[in-house]
Amino acid sequence: MIIRHTTLTDLETVMSIYAHARQFMAEHGNPKQWGPRNWPPEALIRQDIAQQKSYVCTEDDEIAAVFYFDQGDDIDPTYRRIDDGSWKDSSAYGVVHRIAASHTVKGAGAFCINWAYEQCRHLRMDTHGDNIVMQNLLQKLGFEYCGIIYVTEDNDPRLAYERIK
Repeated sequence: MIIRHTTLTDLETVMSIYAHARQFMAEHGNPKQWGPRNWPPEALIRQDIAQQKSYVCTEDDEIAAVFYFDQGDDIDPTYRRIDDGSWKDSSAYGVVHRIAASHTVKGAGAFCINWAYEQCRHLRMDTHGDNIVMQNLLQKLGFEYCGIIYVTEDNDPRLAYERIK
């Protein structure tokens, strides 16, 4: 598998993967994370692409997954407040958001998260409390649960995870 920046020519496929992800989450007990808001909106994905923070994972030139990745100091304002726990480390970190797989290539999601971790060795992620699939994947990949954070998109708290070398 190969990770590369998302391009505008990928947009139709990427939005189709997000639509599939919303359906998959709803069918697996997690209808609220992205479904009610039709998340993520195309305008946001276009912005991610323009800022070169959107990535796709490909195999044989087919897009298997898409995700947002950024790294630096205090890059995610929603991570400044964490309840019922704390972050393990306050140094610069990377974040993965809006990760979704096409389910055509086994292990594409894990490949993307591991790639992001290799870029910075300090990665933070969050997921909805109903997203058991992502919680299990993060634990399998060595992430530790740290507490509760809150996103601006809705009122549902998110479970915060961190992995540090």
